[in-house]
Amino acid sequence: MLFPELMVVLIAIWLGARLGGIGIGFAGGFGVLVLTLGFQIKPGAIPFDVIEIIMAVIAAIAAMQIAGGMDYLVSLAERLLRRHPRYITLLAPLVTYGMTLLAGTGHTAFSTLPVIAEVAKEQGVRPSRPLSIAVVASQIAITASPISAAVVFMAALLEPKGISYLALLAVAIPSTMVAIFLAALVTSFLGGELKDDPVYQARLAKGEITLRGASKFEAKPGAKRAVMLFLLGIIAVVGYATAISDAVGLISNPVLPRNEAIVVFMLTVAMLICFCCKIDCGEILSASTFKSGMSACICVMGVAWLGDTFVKAHLSEIQGAAGQLLNDYPWMLAVVLFFASTLLYSQAATTKALMPAALLLGVSPLTAVASFAAVSALFVLPTYPTLLAAVEMDDTGSTRIGRFVFNHSFLIPGTLAIVLSVAFGFLVGHLVL
Repeated sequence: MLFPELMVVLIAIWLGARLGGIGIGFAGGFGVLVLTLGFQIKPGAIPFDVIEIIMAVIAAIAAMQIAGGMDYLVSLAERLLRRHPRYITLLAPLVTYGMTLLAGTGHTAFSTLPVIAEVAKEQGVRPSRPLSIAVVASQIAITASPISAAVVFMAALLEPKGISYLALLAVAIPSTMVAIFLAALVTSFLGGELKDDPVYQARLAKGEITLRGASKFEAKPGAKRAVMLFLLGIIAVVGYATAISDAVGLISNPVLPRNEAIVVFMLTVAMLICFCCKIDCGEILSASTFKSGMSACICVMGVAWLGDTFVKAHLSEIQGAAGQLLNDYPWMLAVVLFFASTLLYSQAATTKALMPAALLLGVSPLTAVASFAAVSALFVLPTYPTLLAAVEMDDTGSTRIGRFVFNHSFLIPGTLAIVLSVAFGFLVGHLVL
């Protein structure tokens, strides 16, 4: 019954992709319904550990946004980009990478994309270059963020294999950062010059292109305070995780495990922001980051649950078919993760659905760590929210989705960035692990 059940999984994912956004989570639940009641398969585990981390982190980020912290960070990013406009294609991805690294969600890129598009346009730089690699950087940075659900789950899988949370970060951060920078260098030469683009010339002739100039920013009274509290929360998470790790051993037999620590630290940060910055907690529910985060929770719940249900039901067959292949060609794991994340639409969901099975198949911890960045191929199908936002915000028309769907501005920069991340992951991993 392997093939019919696999078709159920693929059809559910296809339906979710058609619905878009939170719909992929709904379709995942539908797939579990068909597998359990239609094929009498025991349901897999619902990824509550991943979901609770996403919810807690998003609560703190949304509180910071309402306090004006996100706008303050965007103003800093705009100041940097306008101070060095010639290097927009190199600086833009570093900005979105850094914001995602700190926040644990790529949706922070929404606020910086308009700035990137405007600065590029003002300098006569093809906006598709910085926009495409900036979106890709915000996705790959999830696999290096100390508080992202994907990293925390991955660390929990690897610790029994002898690889600590800090060791995972020590490989993920430098390998992805260097890969993004090199991919940005290549991206700066992709496509023709903006002044020679026929779409841009046609829009310019019709008066459809405007230059807005630098925006005036007035920080809310508690904006800087909110950012400081959030950063202190991240430091507390990393510090506590370090203290309880076996490698450091400052706290033995901790009462509060790492996952639960992240949740309570982030909820405490949210409470402190509400108190110290005097914000209305009711407004947090309407924050754009809160809405996108809760949508991500539903997506992870449905898709990861579907994947876990199918994999556990056919683990022996999968081990027989793929075990030897992965042992002979370890890099194939990165290829599998790349295409799976294209369909599963979430780094955390892909990690939850496939990484446990990969380790059970005998994949080495080094291979798993090096291949981790490949769960970020959310740019392949041009339907991801930040990708679509970049297309909409570029009124020059240089950032576009081609007639054949896959020939869009993000495919080459994204694929290159992931290939380099995996390559550097193996290199750095051999040195660190």
